[in-house]
Amino acid sequence: MHRVIRNIYIAIVTMSGVLSPAAACAQSYPSKPIRFIAGFPAGGPSDIVTRAIAKRMSDILGQPVVVENRSGAGGHIAVESTVKAAADGYTVLLAGSFVTIGPGLNAKLSYDPVRDLAPIGLIARNQYLLVVHPGVPARSVKELISLAKSKPGLLNYGSSGVGAPPHLATELLKTMAGINAVHVPYKGATPVIADLMGGHIDFYIGGIAGLLPSTKSGKLRALAVTGRKRASELPEIPTIAEAALPGYEVDTWFGMVAPAETSRELITRLNGVIVKVVGEPDMQRFLAAQGLEPATSTPEQLGQIIRSEIPKFAKIVKTAGIKPD
Repeated sequence: MHRVIRNIYIAIVTMSGVLSPAAACAQSYPSKPIRFIAGFPAGGPSDIVTRAIAKRMSDILGQPVVVENRSGAGGHIAVESTVKAAADGYTVLLAGSFVTIGPGLNAKLSYDPVRDLAPIGLIARNQYLLVVHPGVPARSVKELISLAKSKPGLLNYGSSGVGAPPHLATELLKTMAGINAVHVPYKGATPVIADLMGGHIDFYIGGIAGLLPSTKSGKLRALAVTGRKRASELPEIPTIAEAALPGYEVDTWFGMVAPAETSRELITRLNGVIVKVVGEPDMQRFLAAQGLEPATSTPEQLGQIIRSEIPKFAKIVKTAGIKPD
């Protein structure tokens, strides 16, 4: 009997020795600052969200979470930096739909989002707003489509950059509606909005938060939102799908990812932290004020979003013949 007990004790100790490195790693993590990479310049939506999440993560984890802006190439410099980092839980990236647009836009990317990134979880979802200059004689999506069809190639629209989600959203609108309009790319949303209010371009699909002041003041006219449901900030504004084009839907997301080989224990730990942070009322109000819909997920659910978006955006890029700058 004593020999049986002794053998069981030895087995338990042996198993504990096998399992202890991962368990110890998860229990001691984090023991130093975490690097949280943002793929766009300071002051933009990505940076603002990254810094807000980083502050609360630091409070919860008891270690500094340092935001590092690695801007350039539409966010892809930041992805490359993340992919090359050690898979030890001390480098994470605020990812978004730029990660899933890249493969369809640039066949020479140095990374594969599915193979080289480990999804952690969603932080927020985002949709866009279709607006026109008040001088454009269209008060609905159907009227804008009719106007564009009556003047093929004469209407123009702005975007915040070639291949950016608002550009792809407009190209999908053009394809589904069968209209021809001229693309005028800008470097960022601010100059687009300025030129639209000045009457230099006719319409634009852009971020809701950035357009709300202009639509509320009457300087721009809101026609529809691009997502699957109406925006909480603009409940009176229909979706493009319900207004004119059934099946139309473009929304994007913010989420956290890590290098591909990051352990399951660390992914689970980080997922629990961001679920807690995003669930806090103050953070939900903050994200809503940025025009975002707070949202959380499991790592697997974010992985499915990434896998499903890559072919969707690739099809839009191919159909529209979009080439990277």
